[in-house]
Amino acid sequence: MDDLDSRYEVSRTAAFLRGRAYTRVALQFPDEMLQDAAAVARALRREVGSGVKVFVMADTAYNSCCVDEVGASHIDAQTSNLPAFFVFGKAPLDVNACACSLLECSRKSNKRILVLYGLEYAYALDDIKRAIQESCPANSEVQYADVLCSVMSPSSISNEGNECPQSSGTSCSGDLCIDSDVAAFLTNCSPMEQSGSMRKYNLGGVTWEIADEDNMDDYMIFWIGQDNSAFANIVLTFNKCEIVRYDTIANHLSSDISHLMKVLRRRYYLVEKAKDANIIGILVGTLGVAGYLHIIEQMKELIKAAGKKSYTLVMGRPNSAKLANFPECEVFVYVSCAQTALLDSKEFLAPVITPFEAVLAFSRGREWTGEYLLDFKDLISSNKPEIVSTKEEARFSFIKGGYVEDSCLQENEEQSETSLSLAEVTEKALSIESPNKDAILYQGGALTSIDYLKARSYRGLSGEYEDPAPDSVLAGRTGRAAGYSHEQTESAQ
Repeated sequence: MDDLDSRYEVSRTAAFLRGRAYTRVALQFPDEMLQDAAAVARALRREVGSGVKVFVMADTAYNSCCVDEVGASHIDAQTSNLPAFFVFGKAPLDVNACACSLLECSRKSNKRILVLYGLEYAYALDDIKRAIQESCPANSEVQYADVLCSVMSPSSISNEGNECPQSSGTSCSGDLCIDSDVAAFLTNCSPMEQSGSMRKYNLGGVTWEIADEDNMDDYMIFWIGQDNSAFANIVLTFNKCEIVRYDTIANHLSSDISHLMKVLRRRYYLVEKAKDANIIGILVGTLGVAGYLHIIEQMKELIKAAGKKSYTLVMGRPNSAKLANFPECEVFVYVSCAQTALLDSKEFLAPVITPFEAVLAFSRGREWTGEYLLDFKDLISSNKPEIVSTKEEARFSFIKGGYVEDSCLQENEEQSETSLSLAEVTEKALSIESPNKDAILYQGGALTSIDYLKARSYRGLSGEYEDPAPDSVLAGRTGRAAGYSHEQTESAQ
């Protein structure tokens, strides 16, 4: 139990709850940690007393790393939309072995070292710094990232002091506020901020600064942690940097990131495939990341300006079975947090891309400069794209192997964006027959869901038949299943 209290920082969490006088608390665990939920809840109840009701959210509607505001509101948790206290946990780490590997990289490389890590190893950062200082006091080429913050408070209480005692190895720059204003949101939450002569980066829950005259390419990134989504976020975002990873389980260095570079090449294949799509589905993959409504509206405007049709879908965690219910969508844009933005869609009927990839695909003349963004905050803009009414010159499709002309939706084909719009067009489409079904169903000829659904073989109970005359009535079998009348007659003969 002592190990459980230390790993989940029960005492620090209880101090936070008592300091804010919360009486209803919702505990959210990642799926892989749900086995400890009951024990942690009991330990927390002992610390805070009987005056605080503790609930465990056994399942999250979206991603484990995002605050489940909807689930918390079901049990009337005192969210205030939404204060959150993050416990990153303490994964096992051999500090001495990690420090030795870091020193070895520092001696071999002529670049400065930037140490990034999974948040579950943040507690050991001070010990690593101490070990490096003792082994090589004159080493100043190593820079460490800090934890961005472990408390997220709404703007209504943003003026309160920082009452949260921080765990070892973290630094907090005040409560992170959720602001609905786009300009303030971009200023406070941009992955790269300009501050005087320093540039500040925020990525994956950690933050660091480099001099304005330096580039990230001048640093070697030393990652402490597993090969997971957080590491993929780092590799793809800084794909021009030299990156090594310290495997905390095997206790050795690994510089092979070729599998992630293959992921990057596949993502741009999906971009080329998305360019040929006419019907786009926008998947809402989060309700807790600030700015998600802005990026959804921006995606709608971008898709409309490209002469394509979009539908917004809210379905929780997407999977192949859910998305198969929308076969008319030729590609999906997944709006979620950066940690879960890369959704492996190999088993899906249609590819799933990120908002950044959607910008590349649907912006005519946009070229890839080598950058890759998983956080959609850099994409939010207050300028709406202009809708081009006339057709532009044909473009070359790498998927179809020839020049194609993008279709432009006419104004009379645009449907109202209501909650029942998809049901209304479905009902209308099932009563109409399309003359060219194969081109629509299998060659991407549909411009809207109406075109796709009216080409389906099932037409509903419309009563419209090609031949109004009924077929002649046929007499069926008589008798029992064990032996019909005609079967008995045949056997007797």
